[in-house]
Amino acid sequence: MILDRFRDGGWGMYPTLVFGLLLLATSVRFAQSSERRLVPLLVVLNWLTLTSGALGFLTGLVATARALAGPGIEETARIAFEGFSESLYNMVFALLFAMIAALAATLGAWKIARAREATG
Repeated sequence: MILDRFRDGGWGMYPTLVFGLLLLATSVRFAQSSERRLVPLLVVLNWLTLTSGALGFLTGLVATARALAGPGIEETARIAFEGFSESLYNMVFALLFAMIAALAATLGAWKIARAREATG
């Protein structure tokens, strides 16, 4: 089922997967080490993950709009809803990565705050 959704999302799922996995790895490392130098990398990888999901979503809508140009009215509604839902998988995928990474990054930020409290 999950692989079907990934496939339905189209080519945009691949860069989202790559950037999302890099984001997750960096956020886990940040959660473990609380190295402040990782914060800019977290921000950029989060941005890349979300924008690749958005690009996949928008290119999916473009493909859907092209498909809507040909069929009769009965087919149009089905194609529109199916295409829109398949395009949204890109954004859902990107947001899942961003949410999980944010949870890990929150742990790292909490550790920094606790260390600052203990020293100051």
